[in-house]
Amino acid sequence: MSGPWLVLVGLAAGVMAGLFGIGGGVVIVPVLVVFAGFTLVKATGTSLAAIVLPVGLLGVLAYHRARIIDVRASIYLALGLLTSVAAGAWLANTLPAGLMGKLYALFLLYVSWNFIDPVPRARRLLGREAALKPEPETPPRPGALVLYAIGLAAGVMAGLFGIGGGNIIVPLLILVLGYPAKRAIATSLGALLAPVGLPGVLYYYQAGTLDLGAAAWVAAGLFLGTVFGARITIRLPAPTVKLLYGLFLLLVAARLALAAVSI
Repeated sequence: MSGPWLVLVGLAAGVMAGLFGIGGGVVIVPVLVVFAGFTLVKATGTSLAAIVLPVGLLGVLAYHRARIIDVRASIYLALGLLTSVAAGAWLANTLPAGLMGKLYALFLLYVSWNFIDPVPRARRLLGREAALKPEPETPPRPGALVLYAIGLAAGVMAGLFGIGGGNIIVPLLILVLGYPAKRAIATSLGALLAPVGLPGVLYYYQAGTLDLGAAAWVAAGLFLGTVFGARITIRLPAPTVKLLYGLFLLLVAARLALAAVSI
């Protein structure tokens, strides 16, 4: 796959990153495997290298101007990510990921159910009104240790699957800590701004399972695409953002389940 095509891959991943507060690896990894002929481990390492730079800077600035991001939480989450991402990279290079993929897919299915809220939506379609879960009026301020623990969990998944960790961070911020959807997405993207994946990238590099040239092309597209995704999220109503994110998680779960079955 040539450089311009890799830039387009990064652009699509960047839009997803800005829209959902993720690193973009859920787009990058399958494309590199299917269209560029990368092995799963090499695609994972290359994806992690592409998102190690501050490619989400423009999106974070857009969220900051809109006064949505929780900078304090982003810092503690980033520290957790930085601590544990190498452990995920080690798992990816030494252990079969089939079981982890299945468990993660089940987790995403559970989270997407909570985001989509299918029962109340079905009642509304049948003419039986059910109110959407209200967004919290006051932004939460969780403790540093809780945020650090979430970052630790996200770091393992980031290193294992070549993602930024937002697929763990955003659901936990919303479902466990009570963050509004937009604020959770912005805070997750802020946490991924730091080079949190660097220890994992170094592990993949030493193992010879990443392509730095491809990662550079993809990173260029990511840098441009993230700001567009952030602007879409800022303009959308919060219930719409939650519905879109729930549907997105269903797609991610399906992809991980299929990958786990094939291992």
